[in-house]
Amino acid sequence: MTDTLDSTDLAHLRRAIDLSIAAREHGNHPFGALLVAGDGRVIEAENTVLTDRDVTGHAETNLVRRVWKEVDAAELPASTLFTSCEPCAMCCGAIFWAGIGRVVYALSGTGLIDIAGGEDDGAALDLPSREVFAHGGRAIAVSGPHLEDEAAEPHRGFWG
Repeated sequence: MTDTLDSTDLAHLRRAIDLSIAAREHGNHPFGALLVAGDGRVIEAENTVLTDRDVTGHAETNLVRRVWKEVDAAELPASTLFTSCEPCAMCCGAIFWAGIGRVVYALSGTGLIDIAGGEDDGAALDLPSREVFAHGGRAIAVSGPHLEDEAAEPHRGFWG
């Protein structure tokens, strides 16, 4: 299920894809995310799983850690997290507990699994973000997938 994004949302989503390219260039998995806070501030993060040797170093969890240091929690329900790929279950938990009100993603989780193939030794956790958020006690608006071809590009040749 997708909805139409405005030009500002598309620009933020393309920036998240740019961050995924940067993460790959920095020796990490190609994922990037940013948050547009309620006051308009933009905070960015990349995946750092490989360089930090931390399996929880996903772009979204890194972003949530940073956001909690820089943004008043009262602003987070009016904030939007843009990410290059649909958040995994772990990242959805971090987003939920942070209180972020909206998530916009590019590449779907199933699209990523299709690209990565069997390279993860069966470690894929195929649990759509909408399903994870549906079990929370507070609604989180989810929009995606969008720009899947653009978002898939940084993954091509990475997982093989």
